[in-house]
Amino acid sequence: LIPVLLGDGSVVPIKITLGISGQEGHSRSAGIFQIGVQPVGRLAAASGTHHHAMHIGIIHEGNGFAALVLTADNDPLRELWQRIPLCLPAPFLRCERHLPIYFSDLGFGGEACCAMLSVAYGFGFDVVSAGEIYTVYKAGTDMKKVLFNGNNKSFDELELAIKLGVGRISVDNFFELTLLDEIAKSHKKVVDVLLRITPGIECHTHEYIQTGHLDSKFGFDLTQIDEAVDLIINNYRNLKLHGLHAHIGSQIFETSIYGDEIEILIKEIARLDEKFGLKLDEINIGGGLGVKYTETDCPPSTFTIAEIVIKRLYECIEKYRIDAPALFIEPGRSVISTAGVTLYTLGSSKQVPKGKMYVAVDGGMADNARPSMYQAEYTAQIANKPNYELAKTVTIAGRFCESGDILIKNIKLPEIEEGDILCVYNTGAYNYSMASNYNRVQKPAMVLVNNSQSDIIIKRESLEDLIAHDVIPDRLKQHD
Repeated sequence: LIPVLLGDGSVVPIKITLGISGQEGHSRSAGIFQIGVQPVGRLAAASGTHHHAMHIGIIHEGNGFAALVLTADNDPLRELWQRIPLCLPAPFLRCERHLPIYFSDLGFGGEACCAMLSVAYGFGFDVVSAGEIYTVYKAGTDMKKVLFNGNNKSFDELELAIKLGVGRISVDNFFELTLLDEIAKSHKKVVDVLLRITPGIECHTHEYIQTGHLDSKFGFDLTQIDEAVDLIINNYRNLKLHGLHAHIGSQIFETSIYGDEIEILIKEIARLDEKFGLKLDEINIGGGLGVKYTETDCPPSTFTIAEIVIKRLYECIEKYRIDAPALFIEPGRSVISTAGVTLYTLGSSKQVPKGKMYVAVDGGMADNARPSMYQAEYTAQIANKPNYELAKTVTIAGRFCESGDILIKNIKLPEIEEGDILCVYNTGAYNYSMASNYNRVQKPAMVLVNNSQSDIIIKRESLEDLIAHDVIPDRLKQHD
């Protein structure tokens, strides 16, 4: 049994079953390498089955599944989707045209994961670019369930959102208000909008992923809201304001700040009603709920956050004497993070005299920029040696030409050798969406797994893919 860290901060024991055809410890000669996990105790009871096998990695070179591979699993998504609505009472699930949940990490899994999340689980989507709008559209999403967010939307992006029928546009600034109204007028449309506001809340997370504090690039300051509302009411007749939208950050472990955010939004809605006679009926509190990457992380559960939000919402509705607004949330990391793992193949190693031992893998900062960007930490194990004794402390280094390309520092692993498979947990959020072709290295494949079924949902890039958009001007070509 090994502990598995769930997105809600809980730890459950998991029984590992390992099947390898070929020589143990050498995946390249193994033919098929497969890890299954079987929940025991609480999670097994919750799943309603005695054997809830989840294959978290398949590596088979003949079929194109060769590490480096990112894998995604259906089961954590299904479990969390069933859990979230139970946290919210009926009055806040009443919005007919929208479900109250927007998924907010569109880079994960492309069209396949968008289709799964929207069709199978009913999520809407928080999108931030034309590429994300087009991805959810091509995946068959009901575009009324899509919210377009972002601090510098272009003319083309806003026009695409209008043409494809995006349900809500969260307006971030005065420039965007003017631009969006002009585009809407040219298309003879009235666009449904929210105002993205900066609530002035500073959460304890890395400064790069704080979004709700006053010194932020996102949203209208509280002192600017009246001017924005006045423009919408009296000048921008092609915009219809429905409510307020705010974010406070990402990877948040605190609980009280969500209650503070609720109070600020409800207080503003009540104030705008009194000043302008404006009946706003939606609030979107963003996401940001943290997950447990390592043993030192202690995020609150989904139920804990929901209890705080709903309790404070009821209190504020009574306090400020307004009708209950529709409540929207935007979980991203907390939904998808634990559903993904990355499988690396171990390569070279270096023992520094009287210092660290570095072990290199066939990926790194190009497929996971988070450790080098903001010191993110991860848990991992040698997947083909799950029951081996932990023998030494090593540092996992990436293959890219940067000294800062370090994935995990000082992790205890068994005796390792070239060809071992390192399974890094909780890589479902942001990793693939932030991936690059640094050093002209191809992006890895992504495989969706569900029990014993596996499907490639993003193909591994080829060398031809890398140069597909390169153009050599005629003047630089060699002529006879």
